[in-house]
Amino acid sequence: MVMSDAASPDSAQKPDELIPVSLLTGFLGSGKTTVLNHVLHDPRMDKSAVIVNEFGEVGLDHELMVAGSEDMVLLNSGCLCCTVRGDLVNTLRDMVMLRLREDVPSFDRVLIETTGLADPAPILHTLMSDQLVTNYFRLDGVITTVDAANGADTLDRQFESVKQVAVADRLLLTKTDLADGAARETLETRLAAANPAAPRIKVMNGDVNPNLLFNAGLFDPKTKTADVERWLRDEAYGHAHDHDHGHEHGHGHDVNRHDDHISSFCVTYDEPLRLDALEQWFDTIMMLKGPDLLRIKGIVNVEEMDRPVVIHGVQHVFHPPAVLDVWPSDDRRTRIVFITRDVERKAIEDTLTWFSDDKLRAHGKPNAALTID
Repeated sequence: MVMSDAASPDSAQKPDELIPVSLLTGFLGSGKTTVLNHVLHDPRMDKSAVIVNEFGEVGLDHELMVAGSEDMVLLNSGCLCCTVRGDLVNTLRDMVMLRLREDVPSFDRVLIETTGLADPAPILHTLMSDQLVTNYFRLDGVITTVDAANGADTLDRQFESVKQVAVADRLLLTKTDLADGAARETLETRLAAANPAAPRIKVMNGDVNPNLLFNAGLFDPKTKTADVERWLRDEAYGHAHDHDHGHEHGHGHDVNRHDDHISSFCVTYDEPLRLDALEQWFDTIMMLKGPDLLRIKGIVNVEEMDRPVVIHGVQHVFHPPAVLDVWPSDDRRTRIVFITRDVERKAIEDTLTWFSDDKLRAHGKPNAALTID
């Protein structure tokens, strides 16, 4: 991760000029389609564009349709809906060109609906790192639907569903009327452990207020500034603990719960960090454990910089770091939130300490944490 060039005000994009993109994901049968249809009926979504894999797979309500071609449909709500053409980059590029030529109604938000089996990470990589995309769009957040009745079984059996939960900014708990109270409470406890900062929103028959789903990213469109505290929510990790791998918490020893391998924690560092040490630290942990770093976001105090640096990564891909104009509060500590698979807090903390401590490095003191077992 190179921060030196990206962390300059001249290279930063203006957030208020970028179109926010939200990712709607969730495992098969979790209610994504029902949620999408309800959202598209809402007049507050009338300047939105929706990208789906196939219209037939998503099953949009026929009453929403107005006119369209094979891969693009104008809805009566004013929304524009299109299918992925080849790859996501090409689809987003085509949408921008059509918008600039006024061949389609102007849109100020994009919602991408994934297939139920999709790993959200590659899509997030595209939204965060492809220059063509980042010139026009910014990642707003990930919305994940979870079936309250069958979600626990899905989490046990399908790791893709655990990743969908782990990277979410909003968790929609669907079919709550079909789940008994004890099962729902157990599921919510699991969701809170895997992703403490994501609000859990109960949804009945897909009916949800769009205002609860969007504006989950770093940029606050109301103030047109970054809202780090709302985005980071590091206070949510104060009571979160690393999971003990291999323990089934009452589910029986013959079941290997995938989310028992997920750890959610916030690493803090009181002193300003050297930029070279920070870059080496991130390069090392990404090289050793990139696929298992499901999501990273934080605010960093860098030596010889009066302003904070904001970082955001998914696995081995990092969004170009952003320099904020001012610190959001009196708290000047470095605070970095990690959601990982089989990577413990101590390994991350020890590695950061080693790269940041001149005395340890000067004496060549061995560092077991660099293996990050």
